[in-house]
Amino acid sequence: MERIKRIIQRISEGLELGAAGLVLAGILFFAYGLVMKENIFQNLLAEPSSFNHYLELILMLVIGLEFLQMLCRPNADNVIEILIFLVARHMIVGTTTPLDDFVSVISICILCALRRYLHNMKEAEKKTGRFEDEEEEGE
Repeated sequence: MERIKRIIQRISEGLELGAAGLVLAGILFFAYGLVMKENIFQNLLAEPSSFNHYLELILMLVIGLEFLQMLCRPNADNVIEILIFLVARHMIVGTTTPLDDFVSVISICILCALRRYLHNMKEAEKKTGRFEDEEEEGE
């Protein structure tokens, strides 16, 4: 039974790496297309209002990179970091009302506090040795 669990776990890890590879390929193609679009930079010089569209594309690339990082190293910190980027992107490039901005700021504060809390708990577990014992049991 233990052998079957290990086989299934290795298959799922392989599938995760395959998905990460596909995401990486998409990010590379997107970045290449973004850099090779000459008219984007010309539009930035001609129309400063097109900066919002350019910023939206760059933030999409950043979120894609964070998602790739989450696929490669899945943990609570990476998930919370992606959520922070998503809320910030919505706030920066989206058309929002003052209430939307307020809710977004509160959301980011809560996510940062949660991230700090989880980090402190992890540090406390390392100091007491409980964290290492749980890792050994999981292997």
